[in-house]
Amino acid sequence: MSKINIYKQNLDQNKANFAALTPLSFIERAASVYPDHCSIIHGETRYTWSQTWQRCCRLASALIKLGVGEGDTVSFMGANTPETFEAHFAVPMTGAVLNALNVRLDAKAIAFILDHAETKVLFTDREYSDTIKQALGMVANKPLVIDIDDPWFDGGELLGEKDYEAVLQSGDEDFRCFQIEDEWQAISLNYTSGTTGDPKGVVFHHRGAYLNAISMALSWDMTSHPVYLWTLPMFHCNGWCFPWTIAAMAGTNVCLRHVRDEVIFSAFREHKVTHFCGAPVVLNTLINAADEVKAGVEHKINAMTAGAAPPAAVIAGMESMGFSVCHVYGLTETYGPCTVCAPQADWEELDVGERAEKLASQGVRSPLQDEVMVADPETLEPVPKDGKTMGEIFMRGNLVMKGYLKNPKTTEASFAGGWFHSGDLAVWQEDGYLRIKDRSKDIIISGGENISSLEVESVLFKHPKILEAAVVASSDEKWGEVPCAFVSLKAGQEMDAEELIAYCRDELAHFKVPKKVVFGPIDKTSTGKVQKYLLREKAEKVPLVAEQ
Repeated sequence: MSKINIYKQNLDQNKANFAALTPLSFIERAASVYPDHCSIIHGETRYTWSQTWQRCCRLASALIKLGVGEGDTVSFMGANTPETFEAHFAVPMTGAVLNALNVRLDAKAIAFILDHAETKVLFTDREYSDTIKQALGMVANKPLVIDIDDPWFDGGELLGEKDYEAVLQSGDEDFRCFQIEDEWQAISLNYTSGTTGDPKGVVFHHRGAYLNAISMALSWDMTSHPVYLWTLPMFHCNGWCFPWTIAAMAGTNVCLRHVRDEVIFSAFREHKVTHFCGAPVVLNTLINAADEVKAGVEHKINAMTAGAAPPAAVIAGMESMGFSVCHVYGLTETYGPCTVCAPQADWEELDVGERAEKLASQGVRSPLQDEVMVADPETLEPVPKDGKTMGEIFMRGNLVMKGYLKNPKTTEASFAGGWFHSGDLAVWQEDGYLRIKDRSKDIIISGGENISSLEVESVLFKHPKILEAAVVASSDEKWGEVPCAFVSLKAGQEMDAEELIAYCRDELAHFKVPKKVVFGPIDKTSTGKVQKYLLREKAEKVPLVAEQ
């Protein structure tokens, strides 16, 4: 009897057994299965999932009537409000690409993005009218401008030819779209904030957005109907794909225009928030809030953090307040987080400080991330899992961008060898968890020894007087480079360079101790990343504290 080769059987892909992956399916299901469940809370405004689905469909229909179609770019200069959330579904329903603009960028950068993306329609919130007004005066081709006139915000001016709600109402109420033909089709365009040069346009596809939205829920053990507070900007990697995740889980989105400790704790109490995301600086803000602001939060809240390597002291501070912290890592080019510090059962037996040290690592690949490795950046040979040998982090799989828009040379370089090159340096620990040591350009080489700026920063963050710290290389005739520490103190605290150095000498090998110290505010990008290139420039003018 001859053996049947299943692969040679006539079992073809067809409409009955295959559908392209798209997060548009998530909102359709939420609306059909949980039509009356609350989808969005914004001030006194409440929407159900059936209402949000209807609004997205009508907006998509209205955009099509305005001439928006496949491959067009629709930009949103919006806050964390219902309109920006709706855009994550309505825009791709038309076949167009959503470009959620970083609201903290200056007019020149916004103008560059609008031109580079060839934006056809621009939605803009009144809060950002000053920036947009200037940007529109710089663009080569002015898009159609539509105002977002949020009733819960006072200020700014209206710049557009049309109003969001009026445009939405012009759409057909029976329009529907939750399936697409090609899952490789672009769904969104996100620009890296960068610290030098023009931002790069990172293109996401429907397949990656679908998979990372699910991966985020799995990484967080998120169950049905979470109550998610929008402390993370929706413009940042499409809110780490959480607009699509919350639709998949039929949760409730609690909108938050501005990240302030009082309003965050108020939302925790009023809406019984279960989940929120934020960079370490956001967690630090909550840790250092006044006791009366923190009072009254009695339920368990899950915090996901990424964006910079969080010092263990920050994680410990949150856990001591009763929060459960999930640490993830990724880049704009990987749809946001692609690794997660998945806790092991025996970590629960550790005290808060020891467990925080474990949770501060960048962890392992997330559930739907195909491959991650730490390897030699030249040979792509994996480094040994010894916790000592440094290499670059590489990723490949469905959760990696399509590429950089109009930038084939950089795209090709970033994918060299069949892996995405992150530029982040890390070690692989014996347990398989990876731990970032630095960006390749941020390693300090002093007297031939490599110093991790993150290691020194982590020590500084543990000091009870220090709010924030950043460490960079500064040239030195004797050592080649020495560490320069920029330090911001907590309110009411005082410290001098001698005290700081004495503390570091107790915590670090002496060659790693900062030789220069600057107290005051720390330069950051519009997304909260420390602008180390500016700090390096400043460090060159800082005198040595003392010969050590």
